[in-house]
Amino acid sequence: MANSLQDQLMKAGLADKKKARRAKQAKREDANRAKRGEIEFEDPAERARRQRAEQAERDRALEKERHERQREREIAAQIRQLIETHRLERGNGDHSYQFVQDKKIKKLNVTGKQQDQLARGLIAIVALGERYELVPAAIADKIRQRDPGMVLLLNEKGAGDDGDDPYADYPIPDDLMW
Repeated sequence: MANSLQDQLMKAGLADKKKARRAKQAKREDANRAKRGEIEFEDPAERARRQRAEQAERDRALEKERHERQREREIAAQIRQLIETHRLERGNGDHSYQFVQDKKIKKLNVTGKQQDQLARGLIAIVALGERYELVPAAIADKIRQRDPGMVLLLNEKGAGDDGDDPYADYPIPDDLMW
């Protein structure tokens, strides 16, 4: 029972006398260098305390990152739920509405009423995965607060709706295409 760890390792065949001698010599040299001031002697308790602090810092960083990923997933789920519950049915859209996404022009078939509402800013086009959906402007604002990149088109309600339009009395020709 009084055998040292070194003796126990040698009896088990995990170490030999040559390795034991080298380990003793290295320990003695380190102690001598520490006495001379060549190397800084670090207290094992201080080293353990420092390692615990470093580990705690790493754990905090990992927890923060995990929490941020969880928050992003929650926001994505909220956006998906908002779109799916408030999307407007496009039906058999007979009008083609064009908009820009990632520097590319995309087309969406909508009804005539929806085309007018899109132009006035009453409804918006949002991305849901690979699809495009129409949602009311109020819902698009809520989505924009969570992720501005999801709202592809939301025209501003503006000066054309005020009634100050000097051309309001003139009808727009039916054959005029923009």
